[in-house]
Amino acid sequence: MMKDNRSEIDRASKLGFHGLCEHWEEVKASPWVGQLLDWEEQQRSQRSLERRIRSARIGTFKPMADFDYSWPTYIDRDQIDDLFELSWIGQMQNMVLIGPNGIGKTMIAQNVAYQAVLAGHTVLFCSASRMLNDLATQDGPMALERRIGRYSSPGLLCVDEVGYLSYDTRLADLFFEVISRRYNHRSILVSTNKDFTEWNTIFPNAACAVTMIDRLVHHSEIIKLEGESYRLKEAMERAAKRAQERAARKNKTTTAKSPRTQQKSPACT
Repeated sequence: MMKDNRSEIDRASKLGFHGLCEHWEEVKASPWVGQLLDWEEQQRSQRSLERRIRSARIGTFKPMADFDYSWPTYIDRDQIDDLFELSWIGQMQNMVLIGPNGIGKTMIAQNVAYQAVLAGHTVLFCSASRMLNDLATQDGPMALERRIGRYSSPGLLCVDEVGYLSYDTRLADLFFEVISRRYNHRSILVSTNKDFTEWNTIFPNAACAVTMIDRLVHHSEIIKLEGESYRLKEAMERAAKRAQERAARKNKTTTAKSPRTQQKSPACT
């Protein structure tokens, strides 16, 4: 009994119910005490989750239940399943999703980020261009240092769409700085449409590019996807459906406007 009481008073103290703790001997036997603590813990846990989801900036995304595994010409389902186990985050490992545009890399990354938040990790999701432009616009070294800390501190940083744009040397240096700060300390999930052999087109003339790749892949697993764009497939299907609907409306209109066959009255004899 004393163990249970001590457990509850510890919970009340952690929740900041100092007045309740002050009068603990008077209320500890009351049946509402345990329920009150449960309610408050549940509400705080929910508010904490909602706050971390907002801070993660994952955006709107489709659930993995909607992912069509049959569409890519190559995808390792076991690798994807292991990715969602999230054990690699605690081991400070990185994950790199490589595949062509529209194959589903962003959808996978967003779902991983969301599951990481649910598992209690701090997460930040952003595109490469948004992160680098944000860093580049900081006014002064102190502001830049604080903003780099924003990208280097979360337990998981998801950098999406690396390779869609090219960046100058200064932006390459900023990307390198973020990766270096997180190296051996916190995990990164990167999605890119280019193999590492092509990253010289993303960061042309950047002296740090080779070292950046080396630190990123040192403790990482590469997950490759191959195939045509699923977004293009959906767009073509929508276009075909609209064409069928237009054709059906046209046929219906043509039928409605066609003159009826006039029946002639029999001639008088």
